[in-house]
Amino acid sequence: MSSFKLKVLLTGAAAVGKTSLVQRFIKNRFQANYKLTVGVDILTKDVEFRQGEIATLSIWDIGGQQRFEFIRSTFYKGAAGALLVFDLTREQTYTETRKWLTEIRQFAGENIPFVLIGNKADLVEDVGIVIDRNDARSFAENEGSIYIETSAKTGVSVDEAFTELTGRIIDSRTH
Repeated sequence: MSSFKLKVLLTGAAAVGKTSLVQRFIKNRFQANYKLTVGVDILTKDVEFRQGEIATLSIWDIGGQQRFEFIRSTFYKGAAGALLVFDLTREQTYTETRKWLTEIRQFAGENIPFVLIGNKADLVEDVGIVIDRNDARSFAENEGSIYIETSAKTGVSVDEAFTELTGRIIDSRTH
């Protein structure tokens, strides 16, 4: 039984649901009231990313507010991978993912594995889709990743997002 300790980042614009994703993943619950993440919250969970293979994720939920930009760079240090999250109902948050990816690569390394996440899939039916899913998919693929749509509210694909990232981190280290 191999075991890895991995620091992973949750990044993306403010209010895209990063904290809700990590709460759903770790505690399997959803809180509707929005609370701003100041700086960073760190939570830990073991993930079985392949049969009998466990990784301990140290998940750094990083505040997306503009005003935290100057301290963010210090959080990226030593990160093994990142979930780059945007809100499916707010196009601006998707547009900003390129800027975030540049920031991640600048401070955590050019080749850091990441997964692009379109969150709040549960709201798409009410609001309508505001981003081009094919564009999101090809953007992720062109950057050597994949695109997953999640809902922290319903829990859809949340575990998959973390498991997929973990597998990609391990693969990047063994090849």
